Order: sequence, then structure tokens, then C-alpha cells
Amino acid sequence: MNNGLVCVSVCADTANKFITKIKQAADIADVIELRFDCLSETELDTALDQLAQLAVGKPLLATFRSPEQGGNRQLTIQQRKEFWRDLPSFRAADLEEDIADMPIAAEDRIVSFHDFDGVPNDLKDIYERLAAHDATVKIAVQANDITDTIPLWKLLAHAGSDGKRLIPVAMGEAGKWTRILGLAYGSPLTYASLESGSETAPGQISARDLVGLYRSKILDETTAVYGIIGGNTSYSMSPYIHNAAFAAKDLNCVFVPLQTADLGEFVRRMVKPDTREIELNFAGFSVTAPHKQAIIPHLDRIDESAKTIAAVNTVKIADGKLFGFNTDAEGFIRPLKGAYDLRDAHLAVIGAGGAARACIYSLKKEGAQVTIFARDAEKAKGLAQEFDTRVEPLPKTSFSDFDIVVNTTPLGTKGVSENETVATADQLRGVKLVYDIVYNPPETRLLREAKTAGTRTINGLEMLIGQAIRQFEIWTGNGAPINEMRDAALRRL
Repeated sequence: MNNGLVCVSVCADTANKFITKIKQAADIADVIELRFDCLSETELDTALDQLAQLAVGKPLLATFRSPEQGGNRQLTIQQRKEFWRDLPSFRAADLEEDIADMPIAAEDRIVSFHDFDGVPNDLKDIYERLAAHDATVKIAVQANDITDTIPLWKLLAHAGSDGKRLIPVAMGEAGKWTRILGLAYGSPLTYASLESGSETAPGQISARDLVGLYRSKILDETTAVYGIIGGNTSYSMSPYIHNAAFAAKDLNCVFVPLQTADLGEFVRRMVKPDTREIELNFAGFSVTAPHKQAIIPHLDRIDESAKTIAAVNTVKIADGKLFGFNTDAEGFIRPLKGAYDLRDAHLAVIGAGGAARACIYSLKKEGAQVTIFARDAEKAKGLAQEFDTRVEPLPKTSFSDFDIVVNTTPLGTKGVSENETVATADQLRGVKLVYDIVYNPPETRLLREAKTAGTRTINGLEMLIGQAIRQFEIWTGNGAPINEMRDAALRRL
């Protein structure tokens, strides 16, 4: 448990929308930030008049941001000064450094700095200037990689030792973890959006996710931190699945996005006990593209399946050591074993990438006969030799000689390839089962084609849940709350 507050930022161009959003925010916010700079010039006075008649029961934080600091309309310093001079009394006010010493009618004052381009080299000097004012300091900088957040996070500890109040915000996907963990490590406030799609800054998380999904208000410095390491974590379902599991089991754990392009720097500066620069109580990771192979040299030990597949998707940290596992194989095979007797079954595996490796490994362990189909058969030969399977180019006619067809390619994933498929209904007639490891959308075009052909199907959500179940077991030593994990994934999808 911590003493921090969740502040919901409200931004709208008209007075009526502004007031409506304030009322909505009152249901979940501890504090409501009123972004008056979002209002058009002609709507500002109307909004203030309506606000004077409004009782929301929550503290209000007034903000009139300059354009240089992320404001939504052009304002001169004179206009900003006039706004603050004329503004009625508010519980709190957020002013930029250039007008920080203005006399204003507010009980609490925040002095803020924003850099939407990156992390300035003189960050500590900026902090010292702001901290010289008798106010809470807010520093928001753009993080393009997770290691960009380190200087800002160090300032939070520095402020605490000085008896100062600092709100550290690393903007962007790579900085989301600072919004989630800030309250646990002493930030008095963390900012959230009213809902997804109404963010007032890059990387802002909806208040309902911040409070309900990440449970930010009950975390503390003893909370075990897990996360998804990836080049792009914005699409990951893992935070929804694992945080639901932690909550269901009432564990003091949280799962956060950890976006990085430079895996080595992340491990060195934020994970390894001898070299890390900040302490976040990391307990384990889920690993996704492009780091599943790159993580291996940084680990102290990996299990046999990870060695054979040559990829790690799960890391457990114990006594300062990093242990690697591959749960993709088990996640893939779990629903398939329950649906079909795999011994001597004939399977067509489409694709020859990392996902195919995990699938083929688990199929061979079950005694299945596997043929790899790939657009580039020459490229797939190494994989075929390694697992003693055949490789063929994608057929133009039929898969009727196979019991099961498995798609391990991303074809059919929500987005540009959503309406594409590796096989049509005519090609799938006679096949007993089609398994598509793509999970978004839950029913891909391939699965629709399979149903047209009268073929049973398994979707990728089952593999996603299956691998997450094993991750949870490895990390916690507890049985996984499977229903809650599946429900969380379905809600998100």
C-alpha cells in the first residue's frame, strides 16, 4: 500500500464536454487535472462559470500549459499570467518554471517541466532549479527506450532523501512503467487518462487500467515486479493476463511493459545485481520479439527445452541469478493434446520461424510426423534437418494428406494481413483439425476457412493462455487461475 494519488487529466475544446468529462472523472480519480489550455479561447469563461456551480467532491488541479510545455493552444506569457491572476481559488495549481513564483489562489502548487523530444543532459540541474521553489516538482520527459528512464528514476530517490516531492513521468511506451510504479516508490501523484483514446500525453494509461489492472495504489517497494521485454510492448496481452492472475491469487506482484531496443543495456543497467543503477525488485520477465534468442547470453542457466528450441520466452530471477525457460512449446501443445491423439499423426506446420521451432519441438516429443511448409523452402532446410522433418514449398492444391494443419506465421493477424490466409477451405477439406497460433483476432480468416471446410479448429488464444499458465507457475510456484487469465484476455480482445 502507498499514499499516492491517481490524477485524471481532463481535456476538451468546449465547456460542455469539459464539464461532462469532469463528472465522469470524479467516479475514479483521486484528483482531477483541468487542462484549461485545451479549451478554445471563446469557451474558457463559459467553462469557468459552469465549474463554479459544480460540486464533484474531488480535489481539482488547475493547469494552463504553455505551448512550449505541451499546451494545446498558442498562449503568450502575458495571457497565462492574466489567467492565473483572475482564476478563482483551486485546491492545486500546476505552473511552468517561467511563472512559478506568481501569487495564486491555490493551497498546493506544482512546478513542472516537460521535454517531448527526449531526456535533457542537465536533468539534475533542472530538478534543482524547480526544487528551489516551495512546491511539488513534476518532470516529464520522453523515453524512447527503457534505459532513458534511469536518470529520471534516480531523481525520485534523490528527492526523497532531500525531503522533496517529485512526480517523475517518462512519456511514451518505454516509460509506462514509471506511471505504474511511481506511487510505490514515493511519487505523490501519477497521471492517468479518463479512458483509452483520451490521453493528454504519450504513454498515459487509462485510470481504470492504472487502478484496476495494475493496482498502482496498493503497490509498494516490496512488490515483486515482472514484465514483458520486447522491441514493441504496446500490443502485448501479457499485462492483462498476468495482472489478472496476480490479483486473483492476491499476490503482491505486478506485471509491466518493459520496452527496449538494446537488451544488453537494459540487463546491465537495470537488472544485473552488480551493475544495475536502480532497484526495482525485478522477479522475472516474459520475453518477446526480437529478444528471445538475444536474452540467452545474459542468463545464468536455461532449461533443456529452451536449449533445444534455442529461444527463451520466460526468465525467473532468484538470488540474483537469471534462469531461462521456454513455455511457448508447452503452451502450444497443451490444447492440442486435449483435442487429438498426436502419436503418429501427420501434421503440416506452416512457417519456419521461432514460433515454428517451439511447435515442432513439442510435436516431435509427442511422436507426431511433421512436414514443414514454407515460402522459402531452402531457408527452412536447417530447421528440418535439426528436427528430422521434411520441408516442402506451400502447396497450391490440398492439405488432405494431413490430419492437422498448424499456422505459425503472422498471416491473418489483426491489421494489414487480417484478411489473408495460408490456406483456403478447398485446401483444408479432409483435414481433421486446424490450429492457428494467431490470437488477434480470435477467429482468423484461416479458422473461418476451416469451418467452411467442416474442420475443427483451435485458435491462438489457447496457446497464449497455455504459455502464460506455465510462466505463472514458474514465477510463483502456485497453480495458475486459468479462468481469470482467459477471461482477462477475452475482455481485452
